[in-house]
Amino acid sequence: MADESQEKIVFDGEAASSLVKELRVSFSSGKTRSYEWRISQVKALLKMIAEQEDQIVDALRSDLAKPPLETVVYEIGMFKNSCELVLKELKQWMTPEKAKTSITTFPSSAEIIPEPLGVVLVISAWNYPFLLSLDPVVGAIAAGNVVVLKPSEIAPASSSLLAKLLGEYLDNSSIRVVEGAVDETTALLQQKWDKIFYTGNGKVGRIVMAAAAKHLTPVVLELGGKSPAVVDSNVNLEVAARRIISGKWGCNNGQACISPDYLITTKEFAPKLVDALKTELENCFGKSPIESKDLSRIVNTNHFARLTKFLDEDKVSGKIVYGGEKDESKLRIAPTILLDVPQDSLIMSEEIFGPLLPIVTVNKLEESFDLINAGTKPLAAYLFTNDNKFKEQFVKNVSAGGLLINDTVLHLVVHTLPFGGVGDSGMGAYHGKFSFDAFTHRKAVLYRGFTGDSSIRYPPYTDTKQKMMKALVAGDVPGVVRALIGWS
Repeated sequence: MADESQEKIVFDGEAASSLVKELRVSFSSGKTRSYEWRISQVKALLKMIAEQEDQIVDALRSDLAKPPLETVVYEIGMFKNSCELVLKELKQWMTPEKAKTSITTFPSSAEIIPEPLGVVLVISAWNYPFLLSLDPVVGAIAAGNVVVLKPSEIAPASSSLLAKLLGEYLDNSSIRVVEGAVDETTALLQQKWDKIFYTGNGKVGRIVMAAAAKHLTPVVLELGGKSPAVVDSNVNLEVAARRIISGKWGCNNGQACISPDYLITTKEFAPKLVDALKTELENCFGKSPIESKDLSRIVNTNHFARLTKFLDEDKVSGKIVYGGEKDESKLRIAPTILLDVPQDSLIMSEEIFGPLLPIVTVNKLEESFDLINAGTKPLAAYLFTNDNKFKEQFVKNVSAGGLLINDTVLHLVVHTLPFGGVGDSGMGAYHGKFSFDAFTHRKAVLYRGFTGDSSIRYPPYTDTKQKMMKALVAGDVPGVVRALIGWS
């Protein structure tokens, strides 16, 4: 243990610089560019996940008391799908894409070549510590890069296991894990990377972006925000309630960036919605949800205190209509519903990231658009309705990273959709081929021979040359002909 501790202490700027230099040598060797190397590493990741599932489940139980089903489905299952998609599609993704040329460069041909960016840094989050670490990593590998992964220290068991397993299963000359906290992350951010991929909150996202700007390093920022769910009165309320519960409390007990952060419904419909949520919560988690083994715990005492502060605010404490139970010794907070909380309360001004769900009421559901758009753009926005016209209005008027109609969070699993934020909820996207694209430079290449050379582009310039060049640049073939035969 003493040796491990000492290793962490000495990972400073000098150690980080040395690591990056070592990885640049590996990238320069060209081995990560080959299809065979990329596929071998993805297969190794699949093997790792299959052989170490029990250890992964145990680590997440240690860090978050995460139910095994959530780990197996949302962390392991989704990552397996990502790997299998890469194995199936990578050859096509790597194939250069033919591009059209114009009369301006005739005769010529062109293509767009996907090439790896180089040495990339992935800084991941604690709430889904395996999926949010490995999904970007497999995208970086598929694109042919060398990678440093910095897992979150807030999920220490998962961080330690990731370092151990990636060290055992992957090519350590090109893929490395650096554990640690603020000092280690700071040392890494001082280096020049070819891309930085960060998942977390906006406060740290700004720090990452500022550090990247010093080296003109591009970034992907997967942040969060207050993701709303608008609920119409014309829905199957039982199904809608279950789907809200699944996306809120069934996803790490609300500790997920795309969990519904608050609900919007009409004053008239709110009591029915509250009753439906109460009934379905009891069906899911029993009469004493705080004791349920199907709910994750709060990750640590800091986050417990932050959530408690939301609930204890004077203007909020009287708005609880369900739940509110807390057990600090076990870091557990029961699913909690609040009705008509003030817009200027802490719980409505900050991302909740926990099991608290405020319901905001409006006179007409159309008022929800202005309410949502008055804040920063969220990572996700949800709508439950059977009104096709209202669906169209919602899609047109609400700006968010992604929208989902009549369910929650499932857009995350559709690999043909980009997953990412907009505005304060982030920039850049990944999942499926979008992960490959996030770590790829699309290099433009134009090919010409030595035949068909024309004097019109070379001095001395004449009126005829000017007319012909003007027509060529405009793609005006008749204009070229007119210039050639001397017609004005």
